[in-house]
Amino acid sequence: MFEPKTMPYGSWKSPITSDLIVNGSVGLSQPAIAGDGIYWVEMRPSEGGRNVIVRRDVSGAVMDVNPPPFDARTRVHEYGGGDFVVSDGAIYYSNFADQRLYAQLPAEDPRPLTPEADFRYADATVDVKRRRLICVREDHTAAGHEAVNTLVSIGLDGLNDGGQVMVCGNDFYSSPRVSPDGSKLAWLTWNHPQMPWDGTELWTGDFRADGLLTNTQRVAGSVRESIFQPEWSPGGTLYFVSDRSGWWNLYRRIADGEIEAVTELDSELGVPQWIFGMSNYAFDSADKIICTYYERGISQLASIESHTRKLQPIDTTYTDISFLRAASGQAVFRAGSAAEPPSIVRLDLNTRTLEILRRSNNLDINTGYFSSPRAIEFPTKDGLTAHGFFYPPQNPDYRAPGGERPPLLVKSHGGPTSAAATALSLTIQYWSSRGVGVLDVNYGGSTGYGRAYRERLKAQWGVVDVDDCANGALYLVSQDEVDCNRLMISGGSAGGYTTLCALTFRDTFKAGASHYGVSDAEALTKETHKFESRYLDGLFGPYPEKQEIYFQRSPINFTDRLSCPLIFFQGLEDKVVPPNQAEVMVEALRAKGIPVAYVRFEGEQHGFRQAKNIKRALDGELFFYSKVFGFELAEDVEPVQIDNLR
Repeated sequence: MFEPKTMPYGSWKSPITSDLIVNGSVGLSQPAIAGDGIYWVEMRPSEGGRNVIVRRDVSGAVMDVNPPPFDARTRVHEYGGGDFVVSDGAIYYSNFADQRLYAQLPAEDPRPLTPEADFRYADATVDVKRRRLICVREDHTAAGHEAVNTLVSIGLDGLNDGGQVMVCGNDFYSSPRVSPDGSKLAWLTWNHPQMPWDGTELWTGDFRADGLLTNTQRVAGSVRESIFQPEWSPGGTLYFVSDRSGWWNLYRRIADGEIEAVTELDSELGVPQWIFGMSNYAFDSADKIICTYYERGISQLASIESHTRKLQPIDTTYTDISFLRAASGQAVFRAGSAAEPPSIVRLDLNTRTLEILRRSNNLDINTGYFSSPRAIEFPTKDGLTAHGFFYPPQNPDYRAPGGERPPLLVKSHGGPTSAAATALSLTIQYWSSRGVGVLDVNYGGSTGYGRAYRERLKAQWGVVDVDDCANGALYLVSQDEVDCNRLMISGGSAGGYTTLCALTFRDTFKAGASHYGVSDAEALTKETHKFESRYLDGLFGPYPEKQEIYFQRSPINFTDRLSCPLIFFQGLEDKVVPPNQAEVMVEALRAKGIPVAYVRFEGEQHGFRQAKNIKRALDGELFFYSKVFGFELAEDVEPVQIDNLR
């Protein structure tokens, strides 16, 4: 009979290696149904992070659409999304290198539709009747001035001057949608300092004979109401998601402009619009809507009868569902679960059978090495509770010595309005299969728990999120599930800010890792791009009126309070969080004699896309903790230089 080996936590040998993760993994997003094809985008670390549009035909044959070196990725809002659209066999997409729009026909080379100019394009829809695209354009041609966002039209037949402006005057636009009869356009818009999850407006207009708009009117939305994903039904009724009830629910405009609720759930049918092209519902027919929504952080799939508004759950094993599209008796979406990596999935709406079209990772790993997340709700400040998913150590080949409790790695997600997902993450399993517990925290401010929960972070970034991460760790300590002396915290971008605040202003954690994390809030509001340039108004307060708060909540100003080991991972071309923010803190830790490591990546921006760098960051963080806490690794990893290590 097999007996597991007895080894300390952290020293377990795992088949889930960094090589296996980066060599076999792709990012998946933006599925679409068009004609007899299903499309999606693959982000391939093995190709330097290139975004490839993939087409699958009815026979199951799969082919790449955009040839190398074309990279289907827009930089509008810097975070992109809405990178391509398909119509009548042609694919139209933004190319990352030059940000021009290209048309791609089968067996033809990509053909540019826009000139060489400092324009960026995203979120296109096809106006079939007038043979043009209508999309968001971000104009960077005026040096030294904020980019100008508009909705523009671009002819499908060839080069033009960069687009004819259809709608202008506000700071931001998204989601242009042409009605089925080609007579109307709907779109979303908002202005500084609102972010789209704070307040947006839904507008419509009628097309004139010359293709421009008339009779424009606001349908819904305000600075206190967030509208998400407007869509026209096959019969021409305008639907949209609104959080006017405190939860993102589905609504529609009926006779005389009256707004009617289609769903009335204490659940979230919307998500924050960090990127373009997100979709949580779609019309299979005039009578049937397919939707996905979050209930306490877990995705549910359902159908809605449009006439009766009856919602019927659709049973699946998936707990994280996004990018939903439907047509012709089928739905496609990205989905994952605790045992299944994020995948592009097709659902036959008649038979309710599911088919996986593409897994983000095709590796064959014994599920015995997978830790299943456990949803926890724990007490935090002011008598409130917060949420997270706990992954206890899991490896069938090992057990820990009696009485030992595992180290805990707290993951602080980015956004900070994002949410911890429950789809299989091999990165999380990398840790748990080695004997390190992981707590993925949905701190106050996270999506999936209603607007009130999301707004806990208003004027409280660097406080509420930090308290919730610390209290989540202490809760697991109180339950005797983890070692209080080996608590670590790690995060990227906004999660890196939470990490750095936790290590600077609290004493809960004993070590941490910042992946391109924000350390200087004041610099962030001065130096960042347009989309986020007023974001901090809501998280800290308006600048410079609240300059003192920015100062007090910037870890870079309080390096004297840092007292535990830290490793930094930084892209040297990062425009969102410039490298100097990490470097100041690194030098302070070196001067104080505290163990510190700094890993720099040439050619990387805000987030790492190259396979070798993803591997380096994962292994480097493990190596750092092993040296700090003195546990032996079961396999060799490339070491990192740690200063002040004794």
